[in-house]
Amino acid sequence: MVLTHPSISCFLSHCGWNSTLETIAAGVPVIAYPQWTDQPTNAKLIVDVLRIGVRLRPNQDGIVTNEEVEKSIEEITVGPRAEEVKKTAAELKQLAQKAVVKGGSSDSNIQWFVDEIKGNSITDPSRSTAVQLNH
Repeated sequence: MVLTHPSISCFLSHCGWNSTLETIAAGVPVIAYPQWTDQPTNAKLIVDVLRIGVRLRPNQDGIVTNEEVEKSIEEITVGPRAEEVKKTAAELKQLAQKAVVKGGSSDSNIQWFVDEIKGNSITDPSRSTAVQLNH
């Protein structure tokens, strides 16, 4: 996976769902440049909810200028928010890794789902696998 290479400091992404999951798994901050369908929603998740990215903004003519790209790279890599964004991205990476190991939330959820389909599950309304982020 390219994003896990140590020289990668950020990811310019259209914010498709696969790219969103890949950047979370890699723990890399994002410069979001969504184009259509689910991408604007995913970009909002990345920037406003998870706080692991910045939004690349085209000018009034719909053009993304060199200056805008440079500003976004600086903001996400060395700007005042850079350390917070990097820390949050690293925390999300750890949470993602914990979720997929045996007994993690992803593992437990898929087992619950399979049991539910097979009719072997007793629904427990108190069951929750929600993850709380501390910002």
